[in-house]
Amino acid sequence: MPSKQVFESKDGATYTTSTGAPVGVPYAAQRVGFQGPLLLQDFHHIDLLAHFDRERIPERVVHAKGAGAHGYFEVTHDISDLTCAQLFSKVGNKARATVRFSTVGGESGSADTARDPRGFAIKLRTEEGNLDWVFNNTPVFFIRDPAKFPHFIHTQKRDPQTHLKDADMFWDYLSQNPESIHQVMILFSDRGTPDGYHHMHGYSGHTFKFVNKDGNFHYVQVHLIKDGGAKTFDNETAGKLAGDNPDYGIQSLFEDIESGNPPSWTVSVQTMTPEQAEKFRYNVLDLTKVWPHKEFPLRPVGKLVLNENPQNYFAEIEQAAFSPSHTVPGIEPSADPVLQSRLFSYPDTHRHRLGTNYNQLPVNAPIAPVANFQRDGSMAFNNQGARPNYQSSILPLAYKEKPYNVIKHETWLGAANADLSYITELDFEQPRALWQKVFNNTDREHLVHNVAVHIKGVRSAEVRDRQLSVFAAVDQDIADRIAQAIGVSTVKPLQVKPAAEAVRFKAYATDQA
Repeated sequence: MPSKQVFESKDGATYTTSTGAPVGVPYAAQRVGFQGPLLLQDFHHIDLLAHFDRERIPERVVHAKGAGAHGYFEVTHDISDLTCAQLFSKVGNKARATVRFSTVGGESGSADTARDPRGFAIKLRTEEGNLDWVFNNTPVFFIRDPAKFPHFIHTQKRDPQTHLKDADMFWDYLSQNPESIHQVMILFSDRGTPDGYHHMHGYSGHTFKFVNKDGNFHYVQVHLIKDGGAKTFDNETAGKLAGDNPDYGIQSLFEDIESGNPPSWTVSVQTMTPEQAEKFRYNVLDLTKVWPHKEFPLRPVGKLVLNENPQNYFAEIEQAAFSPSHTVPGIEPSADPVLQSRLFSYPDTHRHRLGTNYNQLPVNAPIAPVANFQRDGSMAFNNQGARPNYQSSILPLAYKEKPYNVIKHETWLGAANADLSYITELDFEQPRALWQKVFNNTDREHLVHNVAVHIKGVRSAEVRDRQLSVFAAVDQDIADRIAQAIGVSTVKPLQVKPAAEAVRFKAYATDQA
């Protein structure tokens, strides 16, 4: 082909190959003569096709559909008595933040307004390394036993044969695991269909430990309360938007930030001493339970603000990799078994999805200097130069101890996690309070309607009645109203063991490491 003039873009960039060589005709391919065969020597064309064939990375197994933005977290209240993390050492400290919101069960092309929990993942870049808060928009979850998680997700996705969403799978699993009822009731209220991604609250769900400079710790749960209040859709509005604008959440977040209306959240913590945990009515390691605010009030910590849209979604949001194992000194995981499982699972999937050096990608790279013995592997952007990749006496690294001596570890006095599937009346107390005391009449009507719309698609009468019996164990009125709405007979409550038989958290603080 004859050579053409090289065109430049408005920002001054010149079109090139991946090696930087300028190309005059991006849509052309080299041929033998005017209509002859293509030439293998045309690196630009081969470069284009080869990259095109590889430009999709594995989709997240869960949380595939999402939106994100950047901003900052600012400390507004002193909590140095709780944690020695440097970020919280002084009021006014700031950290650059990247946040990714997401649905859980849907694929990357699914609707933003689907009835589903929402992910609320936050990466804070601190001087001591990245601190990731990988939260949800609900304070509880469906399970408290990590062995159940893969099976649970399978039932919320597609049937292996039909490749369709299946109401029988969905309710069969939930009805066999009644500890899920607290989250189910939140999901099938209007809270299950938030108005976009940035009009919802965020919760750690899990119990963490904040450790101060003396090595003493508090159990902590983190809350992000949306400034101006959370907003939700009813079932029909969410369904209509799913068809009219399935990307409503991504669009509304982007446009609000672009128009100078940045969303913000007030960040607070609930705290509990180990001694309080021993006396607490519920197991503090149980992801299906909340801590009553009357007993454990919110203590303000800071402010999260999102004021910057990504310039490139793939690079800055799709490649973002969050994990609850990304912590800093002064913040530790508790023995919550689901949290412990996530500590492994999240980095494992990042290595599969993005590569072993996922933390070297610009969106994930810490602002703190990195020095260790990890080298090589795919995409080693920062391979640490000539520094030895072992504990060298010739060019030794400095080693900084944690600011506290020894964390006072939990010592297990009882089988706190011996049988996580053990269902007792304790599992129904909080859902019952949600129905009887928190929900108003409109909330109750919408819950019944939303469940009825979904559960009427169940083909198995056994599965349907089993789930109705779980609702009846919360409050007979719920089951009766759902049964009436779908035109079936009412059922009796699921029989469960009394609260006194619950296996509760039994641990105490000891100086023994």
